[in-house]
Amino acid sequence: MAVQIDIFQILADPTRRGIVEVLGKGERQVNEIVEQAGVHQSGVSRHLRILLQTGFVTMRPVGQRRFYSLRPERFRELDDWLAQYRSLWDARLDRFGAALEKRQKTRKTKPEEHGRK
Repeated sequence: MAVQIDIFQILADPTRRGIVEVLGKGERQVNEIVEQAGVHQSGVSRHLRILLQTGFVTMRPVGQRRFYSLRPERFRELDDWLAQYRSLWDARLDRFGAALEKRQKTRKTKPEEHGRK
């Protein structure tokens, strides 16, 4: 069961964000994450454990190897939270777009006044 910790607390750590970025490219073993994230193996293991416990990552054992990948559910939670604010930005961008379009139309319909004072 995932530990209920604020999503932003988990993703606030730059090392964990780096690991998430690496795993965003697909399933990886710890040594691949270490290589791509540029963090020591002990640090990657510690952060993977946190990401695993909080439901951001899943681990698939194959013999002695462990493959880690992202779990989409936690990212959907984040997207759902952001969606409520996205509508605010969409409305602002729509108003900005309308104002810009109006300005461009006004410029095209006004006669040019070159050299007049």
